[in-house]
Amino acid sequence: MEGAEGDAASTVAPLAKWRNDFSRAFQYYLDRSTPHPVQRWLGTLAAAAIYVLRVYYVQGFYIVSYGLGIYILNLLIGFLSPKVDPEVEVLDGVSLPTRGSDEFKPFIRRLPEFKFWYSITKAFCVAFLMTFFSVFDVPVFWPILLCYWVVLFFLTMKRQIMHMIKYKYIPFSIGKQRYAGKKSAASSSGILRD
Repeated sequence: MEGAEGDAASTVAPLAKWRNDFSRAFQYYLDRSTPHPVQRWLGTLAAAAIYVLRVYYVQGFYIVSYGLGIYILNLLIGFLSPKVDPEVEVLDGVSLPTRGSDEFKPFIRRLPEFKFWYSITKAFCVAFLMTFFSVFDVPVFWPILLCYWVVLFFLTMKRQIMHMIKYKYIPFSIGKQRYAGKKSAASSSGILRD
């Protein structure tokens, strides 16, 4: 009986070691990709294109695509929403500025950009894998799903934009504002010196 337990333990140990090594390597490359948002999003765009081509050529899996669209819409709402929602949560002194005289507080997202990217990329990969199993290919009339998703998207975005207007926040920043220094008198008057 002890031999059977020893054999099971010896087969589990290499599997656990391999899983641990894979997890560490994956986390290492994930951490290395953090400062490169453009390259990350280009990779996600490539994964999305591969998924769209797969669905187009197979002519199916529209219900998977609909679920993917709903999930991405949910992630987008989290990405555009502030961490502390002034409408729902009890304010503990941490709130968005509503007047010009209020202290500036940076916009903190409920779902940070990296987690937003990672979740979308993972969703496209899982949806792509689901297209290889016929159990997920439920026959539906896809134009109705598309119309329903578009209506849902516009209603959700309208509500989100109204929330942004009401609480006066913009979830995007174009970058750090730069101020130009004073120009010298010689350069502003057009006098050239030799």
